[in-house]
Amino acid sequence: MIYGIGTDICDVRRIRASLGRHGDRFAERVLGEDELAVWRARSARWPERGVRYLATRFSAKEAFSKAIGLGMVSPMSWRLCEILNLPGGRPTIVLHGALKTWCAERGLRAHVTVTDETDYAATFVVVETDA
Repeated sequence: MIYGIGTDICDVRRIRASLGRHGDRFAERVLGEDELAVWRARSARWPERGVRYLATRFSAKEAFSKAIGLGMVSPMSWRLCEILNLPGGRPTIVLHGALKTWCAERGLRAHVTVTDETDYAATFVVVETDA
């Protein structure tokens, strides 16, 4: 059964500007540990690819927060929700700490898709429950 859906579109230029103003601190505030490792590797090879990676993750976390109905209110937080890729490249949501517990108590499972173009990143999330 569908628990919630969420969608988000993010202006990549806004993310680029935030990185320009705040540097790595911005990425460190939004990304979890595994995401940070990917972001650093991509940014080192091709900075624009790093910006787009950060924009897709920002968008996905916004969409997930809408799908679970919390917005950015505890236990939802930027770093407790990671958008990682499975070996074939498919994105998946990995939760940590209190957010993982909150979702497990409700029997929630999430599905995510992300896309980006030059100026925009977009995400769609569907959250299911067995209830």
